[in-house]
Amino acid sequence: MKTIKNILLLAVVVITATAFTLKSDSGYQIGDKIEDFKLKNVDGDFLSLSDYDDAKGYIIIFTCNTCPYSVANEDRIIALNDKYEDEGYPVIAINPNNPEAVADESFEKMKVRSEEKNFNFPYLLDEGQKVYPKFGATKTPHVFIVTKNDMKVKYIGAIDNSSRNPDAVTEKYVEDAVDALLAGKTVEKTETRAIGCSIKV
Repeated sequence: MKTIKNILLLAVVVITATAFTLKSDSGYQIGDKIEDFKLKNVDGDFLSLSDYDDAKGYIIIFTCNTCPYSVANEDRIIALNDKYEDEGYPVIAINPNNPEAVADESFEKMKVRSEEKNFNFPYLLDEGQKVYPKFGATKTPHVFIVTKNDMKVKYIGAIDNSSRNPDAVTEKYVEDAVDALLAGKTVEKTETRAIGCSIKV
């Protein structure tokens, strides 16, 4: 009985550590200048940050098809783009998962998911998993807000303070950060805990 309890306790610890994490130290930090990237969108075209002539910045979100946390945030991601694209902060979603590890993360399944949910933002495949390690993303979803004029990271973390239930949100981290940037103010909360599924390699 004691062994079973120990195993269950270990499982809880592992699950908790998998779902809750801060950003990796190996990627971009707040204030770092990022490199542009060129990734394939679900419409078949390749997209770079430099393609956004009128942007003031970017809401870059690493997300995927199958993670329950990502699925729970899809409507919120759509709402973010609805609110901020015309203000100069478009959402750019990137799937960092290896489709060879999870078949439902394939490019074809990404296209299906985008159509099913009527994504109003680009949904890019990180083919070869070359982009997400530069950012230091560890979860889906994981958000990075970048300003265009200097290409610097201004916020890293979660969308808000309720990873699964939108009705329980009391603090909107991404909206607060973008609103501050649009108003020419300093982002007060620059980092929060990303909660989600580990990126599949």
